[in-house]
Amino acid sequence: MIRSRAFGCITAADFIVRSAYQMGKTPLLPLLAASLGAGEIMLGTIVSVSTLTGMVLKPFFGILSDRWGRRGWLIAGTAFFTFMPFVYGFIETPGQLFAVRIIHGTATAIYGPVTLAYVAGLSRSGRAERIGWFSLARRSSYVVGPAAAGWMLLTMDPVSVFTLIGLLSAAAFVPVLLLPEVERRPQWGDASVLRHVLWAFKNSSNVPAVWLAGGLEAGMYVAVYATKTFLPLYALSAGVSVAAVGVVFALQEAAHVVLNPLAGRIGDRFGHLYTAAAGVTLLGLALPLLTVAGTGVTLCAPALLIGAAQALVLPSAVALASSRVREEHLAFGMGLVGALRNAGKVSGPAMAGAIIAMLDFTMTFRLLGLVVLAVSTALWAGAVYSRSSATEQRNGGSPPLRPSRAAESR
Repeated sequence: MIRSRAFGCITAADFIVRSAYQMGKTPLLPLLAASLGAGEIMLGTIVSVSTLTGMVLKPFFGILSDRWGRRGWLIAGTAFFTFMPFVYGFIETPGQLFAVRIIHGTATAIYGPVTLAYVAGLSRSGRAERIGWFSLARRSSYVVGPAAAGWMLLTMDPVSVFTLIGLLSAAAFVPVLLLPEVERRPQWGDASVLRHVLWAFKNSSNVPAVWLAGGLEAGMYVAVYATKTFLPLYALSAGVSVAAVGVVFALQEAAHVVLNPLAGRIGDRFGHLYTAAAGVTLLGLALPLLTVAGTGVTLCAPALLIGAAQALVLPSAVALASSRVREEHLAFGMGLVGALRNAGKVSGPAMAGAIIAMLDFTMTFRLLGLVVLAVSTALWAGAVYSRSSATEQRNGGSPPLRPSRAAESR
């Protein structure tokens, strides 16, 4: 299934638009905002507002794709990715840039849940590994995009780069239009969209795996984005060079990208919950190590552990949620997970900053490590309990009470 045409097309489309989008985000967007006169607070708001858009809209676009099919919404998302970069040439104030970023965030709000639902829906078997390969391509865009933008800015102004971003994004129409509509769309009859939303939320919100997966991703990104925000300041105060800090973050991202498919296969083989618990444990061990590393070289070890932890948690968390949610609500479930993920990205730096203001960097990250290890202990206990319950059921124990399909539909 990984070698199928559908998987190749959806992966290529996501890589193209994400690479182009990242070109426009780092380092291009802060430079454009500063040139328009944005202050520090406004600049930070402009950079992060598209994440807030995704947090709010991902479940909504997920359910629309559940209702009307994935392919049409991927075409709409590609259109947003293609059209919006051309608007940046008409921006004259920071306020206008803020508004454009809100609208531009709609593109990722569409692509996030719809692509994951498409990939997960290709087959029930090997989901975590397939999501791992897909994530490898997606995460690679976080490396390719900023590097390409930095190179272009040597000879081009920001507006010209945004124009080129729009042209590059248009190339994603080719693989998107080649996508087959693989899933069978349910017949909703005369039910309104609002009724469908309420129905999907009622069913999906009652699935513990959705909240568990979303909570795991949110917690992971709280720690990762707090590290990205405050580790450079801590490292510089400890005498570590800026170049060494860049290498540390590059190693973290490289470990995450390279290990994604292998970690996904491990999740399919040994269990998604066990694999996610192992990743959370690694993260809990890595965070306190950041506070005892005194040089750029010693920072590499916790950076590699954090990257490996991300690889273990993220594909298995998505596979866990997608395997438990009803197929007709798959993209809505992915949207809920994505909304929680974005909440972690937004709140991580703010939460860490507030704690650091009361304590300090060392105590904050050691405290985060202890909290994460406590969560991992609970996950391990839950995984062992789930397996023992399943073994008891196979050996003749009473199966858990579960409503029939007909009862669920009522």
